[in-house]
Amino acid sequence: MSEISLTLSEAIKRTGISRSSFYRLFCERKLTPRKSGKRVLILADELDAFVRSLPTASHHQSTGEGSR
Repeated sequence: MSEISLTLSEAIKRTGISRSSFYRLFCERKLTPRKSGKRVLILADELDAFVRSLPTASHHQSTGEGSR
């Protein structure tokens, strides 16, 4: 069984998105933070859908080539 939600730290490790970027995404209402006591949780399905909705990187972007 996969997890229903992730802590913010788990989401950072899973995606590579920074903590400050997550808070920006919350402010922009692109992701919805959930609270359980002091913990910030993100629904795994919502996070997966967000990451899948991101544009694909071209070969030059993903390898750093062509950035000179």
